Amino acid sequence: MSTITPVNWLRLTALGVIWGASFMFITIALEGVPPRLLVAARLGLGAVLLLILAHLRGVGLPPLRGPRAGAIWLCVFGMGLFSNAAPFFLLSWGQQYVASGFAGVCMSVVPLLTLPLAHLLVPGEQMNLRRLIGFVIGTAGVIVLIGPAAFAATGAEFELAARIACVSAACCYAIGSIITRLCPEVDMMSLSAAALTVAAALFVPYALAVEEIPAQISGSSALALLYLGVLPTAVAQILLVRIIRSAGPVFMSLVNYQVPIWSVALGIIFLGEALPSNIYWALLLILSGLALSQLGALRRLFAGRASRGAGGRRAP
Repeated sequence: MSTITPVNWLRLTALGVIWGASFMFITIALEGVPPRLLVAARLGLGAVLLLILAHLRGVGLPPLRGPRAGAIWLCVFGMGLFSNAAPFFLLSWGQQYVASGFAGVCMSVVPLLTLPLAHLLVPGEQMNLRRLIGFVIGTAGVIVLIGPAAFAATGAEFELAARIACVSAACCYAIGSIITRLCPEVDMMSLSAAALTVAAALFVPYALAVEEIPAQISGSSALALLYLGVLPTAVAQILLVRIIRSAGPVFMSLVNYQVPIWSVALGIIFLGEALPSNIYWALLLILSGLALSQLGALRRLFAGRASRGAGGRRAP
């Protein structure tokens, strides 16, 4: 049974900030590294870091033998493929030919894709009209925030295929979250390390085959790559697994409404970007959609706090 607690809300918010900030660092890293090698470096650094942490904790990778080892490693492969390698490949290729905001709009559709999959495959994750309406409103908010330019035609030769690739990446993220939730019980650090290792093993050879390693990388690009490997990849993988395993894939998918907000906010604060004229309408829609989709969980959360507060007060 999924449990949505204040800790899970904090984890979700932290993940939104981490992924929202990654766009700034990607821009810096791309000044010295081509896009596919950037992804490969992220996955490689993240995998190495999680492998070190897993071994320091004494858990290592999931066991290769045992009653549930086959099912665990099947899920690990699915997580590495659908939550990391495949969407990273599809987005890195597709964003070359579509308007820059199109991928952001596609990511906002992830909750709508996750909802029916979770309803069919994950016990306790029933779809209802309130959740569906909330997710539609939230997605509309992201579209308003990014603006109509996201759907503008670029005239690129592979534009249609690239749009399909971006939508497919969103489908991959939805499938990956379901696989993460359905994985048999296993240490979460071990699971995170294994999934990222599989993703690196799948993506790094492809990146090295299609792009050349730069002869020289600037210090700013190297630092940006380090950030991307540590926080939006390694730490984010740990948070993602913990959120999905405890609060469920539908709750986890809400991060896709947060990321564009944090990306815009951090761009305004640190890069001096202009405040979008439609940001207030977008925030209203996104926050309304979040509240409506999670109304039941919010009621239980505040009811639990109220009952604990009443129980802790002494009678006069």
